[in-house]
Amino acid sequence: MRTENTTGKTAISLFDAAHRGRTASFALVILLYAVLRAMQAGGGLSSLFTSLLVPVTCYIVAAIGLNLNVGVSGELNLGQAGFMSVGAFTAVCVSGRLAATLPVPALRLVIAIILGAAAAALFGFLIGIPVLKLQGDYLAIVTLAFGQIIKSLITNMYLGFDANGFQFSFVENKCKLEPGGKMLLNGPMGATGTERIATFTAGTVLIIAALFIVYNLIYSKSGRAIMAARDNRIAAELTGINISSTKMLSFVVSAGLAGSAGALYGLNYSTLVPNKFDFNTSILILVYVVLGGLGNMTGTIISTIVLVLLPELLRSLQDYRMLIYAVVLIMIMLLTNNEKVKTFFKTVRSRFVKTAAAGGKEAA
Repeated sequence: MRTENTTGKTAISLFDAAHRGRTASFALVILLYAVLRAMQAGGGLSSLFTSLLVPVTCYIVAAIGLNLNVGVSGELNLGQAGFMSVGAFTAVCVSGRLAATLPVPALRLVIAIILGAAAAALFGFLIGIPVLKLQGDYLAIVTLAFGQIIKSLITNMYLGFDANGFQFSFVENKCKLEPGGKMLLNGPMGATGTERIATFTAGTVLIIAALFIVYNLIYSKSGRAIMAARDNRIAAELTGINISSTKMLSFVVSAGLAGSAGALYGLNYSTLVPNKFDFNTSILILVYVVLGGLGNMTGTIISTIVLVLLPELLRSLQDYRMLIYAVVLIMIMLLTNNEKVKTFFKTVRSRFVKTAAAGGKEAA
């Protein structure tokens, strides 16, 4: 009887109000991965869509991280592209330096992603110290400025290595490498000659890891403190919650996830320029989060996939492509804020939950 009751409770807990969002997110990612891999193996995916698989996973991870910051913590961050660039160019440099001594691409990719995430998290911590004392529009402006500063710094950086070690210069390329040396960063040209070791499987694993981190944080004591500070700052302080530490935690985790996404993104291209991570990229990621729903990780995954693929689907329409894209964005926004549509989806979801719970009880 204990085994039966445990099975029934487990089945119900997966689909109750507190956990069904998490279950849906993991199930969606696993299902999409299985379908896309099957289509790829059967030749059902064009070369264009195959080339978009890794970038889509990168944007999903970055959007999940931003949703933690914007949707859960309630802080408007417009510097997510800046954290992605830190992770991307850190990973490119690490991978390029380890290429000769560590020939296993998978292991090198893991190390590069970890170090890229760590570098972005460190920048997030350092920037969060003064930035998180601000609120509202001021916070958004400062994070936006950070993204532009990072892009400008990387644009003017030159980094190479040879048998004597690393050589670094700023603004002008003064690196004089010996034969056999390699430039890792070339100023405005960015990183060139990078070995492409990013894979769709690695991107999917990264999404699952991001969901695991975010959901575990949300359901933890720290997550409840973050949401309490978001809902009522004064009341949270009166109950003993350290507002600064809770905000810092979500900001650093968000930056780390953006850095890991940037690392995978950077190792998916042989050439990567700093201008790729500009203001428009930060706004695009914010659009994915807003259209998917603040605090809704499943919606963020769906909206990111749709909005990344949509411009490519409309590419054949040439000049009308961006016009149709804008109209679709407006329609999505109107539909997601329509009460009748919300009621319909709530009804469908409640029926699904009841069916799943009934199935779990019958199995018990």
